Amino acid sequence: MAAAIAALQEPGRTFQGGGTYQMAAGMATASPRYDTTPRKMGNGQAVANGQTQTQVLRQSRGVGNGPQVRSTNEQLEVLCGPLLNYRRMSGEHTDTPVWHGSVLLVTAPGQIPERLSLRYVGSLGVNSAMNGHAVSLDRNFPGTKLYEDPGKAFWQFDVEAPFQEYESAWEYSVPRMTSAKRDRPQLGRPTRFYIPSKHESMRIMFHSCNGFSVGTDEEAWSGPALWNDVVRVHAQRPFHVMIGGSDQIYNDNVRVTGPLKPWTDIGNPEKRRQYPFNEDMRAKCDEFYFNNYTRWYSAEPFASANGQIPQLNIWDDHDIIDAFGSYTDHFMRCSVFRGIGGVAHKYYMLFQHHIPPPISTFTTDAAQTMHERGADSVQLRDTYVLTQRVEDPSYIIGEKPGPYVEERSRSIYTQLGKRIAFLGLDARTERTRHQINYPETYDLVFRRTSQQLAASKGEIKHLILLLGVPIAYPRLQWLETILQSPIIGPIRFLNQRFGVAGGFFNQFDGGVDLLDDLDDHYTAHQHKKERSILVKRLQALAKEHSVRISILGGDVHLAAMGRFYSNPKLAIPAERDWRYMANIISSAITNKPPPQAVANLLARRNKIHHLDHDTDETLLELFNEDPGHGLPGVKPKSGEANHATMPSRNYAIICESHSHTDGAAMTNGANGHATTNGNANSITSPFPTPKNPREPLHIGEQDAGTGHPAASGIVRTGLAGKDGLDVTIMVEIDPSDREGHTQGYGFSVPGLESRAYEGQGEKW
Repeated sequence: MAAAIAALQEPGRTFQGGGTYQMAAGMATASPRYDTTPRKMGNGQAVANGQTQTQVLRQSRGVGNGPQVRSTNEQLEVLCGPLLNYRRMSGEHTDTPVWHGSVLLVTAPGQIPERLSLRYVGSLGVNSAMNGHAVSLDRNFPGTKLYEDPGKAFWQFDVEAPFQEYESAWEYSVPRMTSAKRDRPQLGRPTRFYIPSKHESMRIMFHSCNGFSVGTDEEAWSGPALWNDVVRVHAQRPFHVMIGGSDQIYNDNVRVTGPLKPWTDIGNPEKRRQYPFNEDMRAKCDEFYFNNYTRWYSAEPFASANGQIPQLNIWDDHDIIDAFGSYTDHFMRCSVFRGIGGVAHKYYMLFQHHIPPPISTFTTDAAQTMHERGADSVQLRDTYVLTQRVEDPSYIIGEKPGPYVEERSRSIYTQLGKRIAFLGLDARTERTRHQINYPETYDLVFRRTSQQLAASKGEIKHLILLLGVPIAYPRLQWLETILQSPIIGPIRFLNQRFGVAGGFFNQFDGGVDLLDDLDDHYTAHQHKKERSILVKRLQALAKEHSVRISILGGDVHLAAMGRFYSNPKLAIPAERDWRYMANIISSAITNKPPPQAVANLLARRNKIHHLDHDTDETLLELFNEDPGHGLPGVKPKSGEANHATMPSRNYAIICESHSHTDGAAMTNGANGHATTNGNANSITSPFPTPKNPREPLHIGEQDAGTGHPAASGIVRTGLAGKDGLDVTIMVEIDPSDREGHTQGYGFSVPGLESRAYEGQGEKW
């Protein structure tokens, strides 16, 4: 960092992509290559470089003076981006809803972007004559500087657009953009994204585990190949939002090849706990996390998807470091873990949420950073951080900082079009080995969600809950018991003295390496009570508001579909069962899957579990055959008896199974499937309750897999009631295929009509 500052203090010094910079404080320098003379706006406000008065006002609401350099490059040198995010809807219960999102650019310092231009392209699937508007919908949006230091600047553009009668296409661009590395010639072209009809909900793409674990041969797994498939499917039928279910980036190398390696190499766990996280280490970790983000978020084809499909992200451990929060408490409280938690949080805020970070992160050099919002003058040297900013209403912010990250949790509630709401639970900031979230945070989240559902007056039919880690998943408590038993003691002693079973124990606290992963699971023994309370509160929410809840989970590097449902003895059809909640498990889109033997073991552990007397849970036997079955050279992914877990890279597609535009809500079922009544979620003929609940529980699960109408991920099925959802898990066929072709496995989730039993007393 010091070297970078020194370099920038030399007038005309070449930096990054070859542009030159001059000091903004009146130093004698070479003449700039574009005009920086202040111009007068109509109200007398002086601005430079095309900067507007709004930009000047926004940039003044911060702390620090920044690096005091000014670019002389005629082009806007982009280090990373553009990255497109979705935030929320306004006027969502009116006839004129508005889409709100943001675009992020990371540029070389000392530059000021011109306004972002948003252009309405037209509506999809209708006659072009219907696309005309008496008033132009095109808009320009100023940039806001979130953060700047001698190496980079983060610029965010708030973007909004009105929902239209039909699905609409929009293009955005920022003038003069060029890649700082000169490796993205297409960067200056307008980027297109799509907004659904105001009568429809969003078409969702869900992914998790978007990176590689330490030591993985990335070339052997064709890199991030499945993003080619995402872009390919998006071109056929656009996605409106891309939900990042956690681990959008893997930062684990910070301890292997990065600045934490000397600390990790310390053999004595006690000395590791006492190791300081001083300013020098913070600066090195800051550089590592920034470089890792820019490398990964600029890598194709992931970068292309980032710019054209609006993202909506929640973090987990790998966004910080593997198993952060799940090691022993006395070790998690050490300075190094608290320090990297702060640095990771900084870039999580900037890259994944497009909001400014705290003004300082934790170091042992500055005592004031040991508490939330403490400022460190050393970190603010030659640095600017935006501070006076109103939080976006989509965030639900925890009441107190996490135990190991000096920040408050940041969950998200937002609406995804007409009938689908989204709740993303930040399950990492407050996590410890024995707790996932504070009880107060659950109260905040459920209060906010219940208020929003009530305000919709029944319009919201489906709530998608993102937990990151699966919650309806096979138990491995027998393995936890073994790994925590006294028989491990002698093996640990031999490991510490002689290195025996080195790969069996982690390099942080000397604990069993697999145990921290098991501790992350909702099904872990210590999370059992918290899990049960969460599920029952979700059931009560679904019952009260008659809204179907489906849960997204990743983390486990395989695909599956778990579900909670009412005990068959109650004879409640799924369409009326507020306890029925599908847990869509999609992981990983990039990381390698577990060995086939592990997936088969989990499938054998797919018992019928009883949450309580009235609620059961198990995995659906979704995978009727391996992807690419019968194709030459394609190897089997799982055992012949395993139809519940799929150890192959994958992502998921979720969308409404009926069209609600032009009265098309009466769409019929596909491929000869029986249908539910198009006017409600009630059943025209009862679905037989299976003896084995691993088999279909309702019409939408019938023929689940490659033969299901939803398997293509493109066509609406019309199944499971007019408020039902189609779900497709797109599974990689061949990991050596750099184009990432997939095979789809489909099922549908019915809408909910919970009040059908309201008159039946205690049973309801």
